[in-house]
Amino acid sequence: MLPDAKLSEALRYWAERWQGVLLSLVVVVATLWLALSGQLGLYIHPRYFVFTIAMAVIGLVLVGAGFARRRGFEVERTGRVATTLTGVGVVLLVIMGVAMVVVPPTTLTSATATQREVNSGGLGTEDDADQAAALIGTGDFEQLSVREWVSLLAQSSDPGFYADKTAQVTGFVTPDAKDPENVFYVARFVVTCCAVDAQPIGVPVYLPGWQAEYEIDDWVQVTGRFDPSVSATASDPLAITPVEILPVDQPKDPYVY
Repeated sequence: MLPDAKLSEALRYWAERWQGVLLSLVVVVATLWLALSGQLGLYIHPRYFVFTIAMAVIGLVLVGAGFARRRGFEVERTGRVATTLTGVGVVLLVIMGVAMVVVPPTTLTSATATQREVNSGGLGTEDDADQAAALIGTGDFEQLSVREWVSLLAQSSDPGFYADKTAQVTGFVTPDAKDPENVFYVARFVVTCCAVDAQPIGVPVYLPGWQAEYEIDDWVQVTGRFDPSVSATASDPLAITPVEILPVDQPKDPYVY
């Protein structure tokens, strides 16, 4: 057999023998690394942490068994095209594995918020309505989160109710799709299961020309009071008139649950 043919057969043998096991190993190691580094919450809801980690550990055991039991693996003879495709698959597998460990995971941004539309699906359940009702009368409104304010605003847009209440909310900046020049949202993502189903929610802030001071996706803490929206095209009837806007770092847990 020619040297090139032997090399091709050897590469095909190792690629086809180990690529499935290596793919499983990449997924398992990446999952465990995210858990150990405290970044698993960027992908799934905390309620699934224990289940995911347990499945990853079981997967690691099965991968070990896969390495041990594939000694008699035989590879069928294939053509050069099939061998090349198998080799490309192995290379992509290695790149993916390195990228998952080396490249830090990132949070969802305003680009996703724009695609999914702010306040279109993050709240609205009976539990949210009950939670909003329970907040009325607590008196400590500055401690309410973005999610809690959005719950209240969904229940009532009466300006009189908010007249004496100061809001202090933290989130990332994303423009109002209907009046991006004058209104932006202090937004967060609500995660029900994983980042794939995350829905953006936000509290509107009326500040004409805000783009001159703040960038989209900046994290800010906004303090102010709700007033009827001056904008004729804004998405919401009420918006915060800010008295203070402070830049802040992205929190360790950027999502709300």
